[in-house]
Amino acid sequence: NMVNSIFTNRRAVRNFSSESISDDEIKSLIAAFQTTPCGMHQTDVMSLVVVKDEALRDKIETKTDNACYHAPVLFIINTKKDSMFGERDASCGAENIMLEATDLGLGSVYVMGGAARLNDDSELQKELGIDPAFQTSVIVPVGKIGEKPEATDRSNRYQVTIY
Repeated sequence: NMVNSIFTNRRAVRNFSSESISDDEIKSLIAAFQTTPCGMHQTDVMSLVVVKDEALRDKIETKTDNACYHAPVLFIINTKKDSMFGERDASCGAENIMLEATDLGLGSVYVMGGAARLNDDSELQKELGIDPAFQTSVIVPVGKIGEKPEATDRSNRYQVTIY
């Protein structure tokens, strides 16, 4: 197989164990986020908030209708509201975090609906230290895998045309 196994092993994990992840693992995930490509080298259009605090995670779970699956760590990626590239950059950042999580043997999932609901709560955004000029684009819950998703063949998911 020509594709690195980090891509084929990544799965959307929606069942996490209650076990926490280490500070070293969190640092590795942040380092992966820091390597995210950005449109036009505009590094000021994106920020990351990492939430380990259980009380704060519980508030986020309540606001997002449990869209974060009670993961022990949430990576909240925020982008400038008026940025042409922010949301695209955020998706790249989320992928970097998810691939690093896979490499570390951790689970992760890409959450957009919960991110939108989080934007509806300006007080919670303020508590998270998110600049009012920014909005949450993606939340990436990360943790030890509680129940591993079934592996499926994803080799032909999308139409590809080669000229």
